[in-house]
Amino acid sequence: MIGYTTLGVSDMERAKTFYAALFADKGAKVVIDTGRIAFIGTERGAPMLAVCEPYDKNDPTPGNGVMVAFPASDKDDVVKLYDRAIELGATDDGAPGQRIPDRFFGAYVHDPDGNKLCFYVFG
Repeated sequence: MIGYTTLGVSDMERAKTFYAALFADKGAKVVIDTGRIAFIGTERGAPMLAVCEPYDKNDPTPGNGVMVAFPASDKDDVVKLYDRAIELGATDDGAPGQRIPDRFFGAYVHDPDGNKLCFYVFG
């Protein structure tokens, strides 16, 4: 149902490196790069994450209450994605843990531009 989600960034090269490396184990790479916007995913036509310099040329700002959530294959994968994000320069906003008993295990970080990300698994 989701085609792509866009995050505003201040440094395109850093953002492309961060997200391509973060999801490399899932087969992700920069699929489309037009300079101002780049799409990271596994292939055209599949859901992707786009990083871009804002069209209005103003500074990118994370929205209050806005978060992009990435599904993981299991709890170990949540931990792996969280640890990898921190290694790549993200900051902690909630270490991996059970959030809703027996229903939701998640971890939260802010990417180098302050965008909030969640890695999660249901169950």
